[in-house]
Amino acid sequence: MSSVRSRLSDVIAMVILFLMATGAVMVFSAGANLGYEFDLRRFYDFPGLRQIMFFPISVVVLFAASTPDYRIWSLQRRWYKCPTVWLLVVALGLLVTVLVVGTEVYGARRWLRIPLGPVSISFQPSEFAKWITIFFLAGTCARIGPDIKRYWTRFLPLCILAGLVCGLVVIEDFGTAAFIGLISLIVLAVAGVKWWHVLTLLPVGATGFVLALLQSPHRLKRLEAFIHRDRLVDSVRYQVNQSLVAIGSGGLWGKGIGQGTCKYGHVPEDTTDFIFAIVGEELGLIGTLGVIALFVLFVFLGMAVVMRCQDRFGRLLAAGIVLAIGIQAAINIAVVTDMGPTKGIPLPFVSAGGTSMLLSAAAVGVLLNIAARNPPDDLIVNSDQT
Repeated sequence: MSSVRSRLSDVIAMVILFLMATGAVMVFSAGANLGYEFDLRRFYDFPGLRQIMFFPISVVVLFAASTPDYRIWSLQRRWYKCPTVWLLVVALGLLVTVLVVGTEVYGARRWLRIPLGPVSISFQPSEFAKWITIFFLAGTCARIGPDIKRYWTRFLPLCILAGLVCGLVVIEDFGTAAFIGLISLIVLAVAGVKWWHVLTLLPVGATGFVLALLQSPHRLKRLEAFIHRDRLVDSVRYQVNQSLVAIGSGGLWGKGIGQGTCKYGHVPEDTTDFIFAIVGEELGLIGTLGVIALFVLFVFLGMAVVMRCQDRFGRLLAAGIVLAIGIQAAINIAVVTDMGPTKGIPLPFVSAGGTSMLLSAAAVGVLLNIAARNPPDDLIVNSDQT
């Protein structure tokens, strides 16, 4: 029996495992709190312990998702036989459900809580909707081929579908909705839509952006705090300022893992959206550059997969996966370093969060399968077994 394995897919897997391991260590460190002691009877209540639990599960998901042929996610068969179509329907249903019965956290309904005995597992439908939208757009664009350049019958219906997903998400999560819209347009651009088609969406996008800002005064305050950095320093800008203090205090080599002090109430979202600040404090400039280098390496290797992929669906899907993770990491780091307005977007594989980590691991698993099934001659390892 013959098996074919790509070294490139192995290197991508190693990069992701390094990011996951870094996230598990840093979230455990950032989750330390002087107000309580660890109680294993309440294991799931501690973000650090949860992340350690999700780490091996995500590794299993990563390699499990890399096993099936990635073409099962394409739309080459009849629509009712395509799992991607049904998963999109499920995603839309979950987005509606979370608006009705979702758990309110920090004034927004973004989570569905699933009770399992003494604990409850939280699930974020917007993360699922983000990934399935990428898969669906890649599959649809690959199926219709050059016809994607037809404005009224191809391009516009796909934009309306992406707009529906964004519309359901933006009600409670502006950052994720904007991100889904951005990635959707990038996938369509990679698929070959005409640039003037994209430009026609600018008035609609600008109108939606303004309405989304006006819907929530807090969003306007975030934008004001970013533009006028001397305002709202005790409220909206507090976390960003403390993040800069944490990163700056780390110096070149950092204070050491577990030795940081900003995590003790100074950076409120230290285990989630602002975990990069704790990396800067405890691992220093070297640690932050190391994390950035891992994401840059991932994007570089992912683009290599895109360039060598033999079929259109694989290229579009690989591009969507790589750019989604790369752009999300760039946005998160920009927010933490005060180069962009505050958004609730986590750092992939590093921030605490089971939904994001598991779904991102599954997406990268599909990328590994694309890499393994489209290897160049000099990057193939053949082994024959009887």
